[in-house]
Amino acid sequence: MHKLYLLLAALCITTISMAQSDTTRPQADTTKPKNDTIVVGGMIIIKTPGDQQQEPEKHHKKDFYVNLPKKKRNPNLSTNWLVFDFGFNNMNDQTNYNSPAVQQLFSPAGSGNKDWFDLRNGKSVNVNIWFFMQRLNLVQHILNLKYGLGLELYNFRYSQPVRFDTDPTNGYSYYLDRAQNYSKNKLATDYLAVPVMLNFNFTPGKKAWESFGLSAGVSMGYLYSSRQKIINEQGKNKIHNNFDLEQFKLSYIAELQLGFIKLYGSYASKSIFKNGINQTPYAIGVRFSNQSF
Repeated sequence: MHKLYLLLAALCITTISMAQSDTTRPQADTTKPKNDTIVVGGMIIIKTPGDQQQEPEKHHKKDFYVNLPKKKRNPNLSTNWLVFDFGFNNMNDQTNYNSPAVQQLFSPAGSGNKDWFDLRNGKSVNVNIWFFMQRLNLVQHILNLKYGLGLELYNFRYSQPVRFDTDPTNGYSYYLDRAQNYSKNKLATDYLAVPVMLNFNFTPGKKAWESFGLSAGVSMGYLYSSRQKIINEQGKNKIHNNFDLEQFKLSYIAELQLGFIKLYGSYASKSIFKNGINQTPYAIGVRFSNQSF
């Protein structure tokens, strides 16, 4: 009997010992490595370690993947502040100097001709200052509406000492002042202008040096200042007057962009004078802006 009791006691101790060391249940793996994350600029690289016990041919997951930042979309409305133009202008003179009505504008009557209004080469300049220009997307950023607000400033430098008579009671007229030596004689016209164009951007989303596009439209201008500035032996003189100029000017305009190079051109739709002098201004030059459109 005593031996039976000892055998039962040994069996109980063995059972309790096996229950405490049960390995049939899954245990939490505290040694499992975590994901590694690397940030390079705007790119995020996440490396996920694989199972070291698993054979290579049985791997079904990638060791790492890359998160790239989303590409910025072109805005539907872009604004370009303070755009400057510098170019040279000239006149297309289609005046009929054989007309008696036109010859009455000159003093002495019948003495006027085209040479009176001959412009000095490279001295007649056009400067435009655009307060802003906006481009509105119409079709996939390729076809856009472009518009703005600014000033169109024209200077016409005459090679002859032609003077504009400012007495409106007798009608505006022109005469040559050959009694003195002129070092400068120019007519300046300043317009408040609103350009409206269709813009074709053939490289949307490209960098400035890769851009290519063109625009065409009209510019509506209001004459807010005109003056004749002369410098002769008597000194400097500036005469402010309307000089029988048209109050409004409509011009056909265009611009071309080839990378960093931006060119512009304008051509008035008709003469800027109300009387029989038929002179239509045009200009061409370089545009300076901080955006590629």
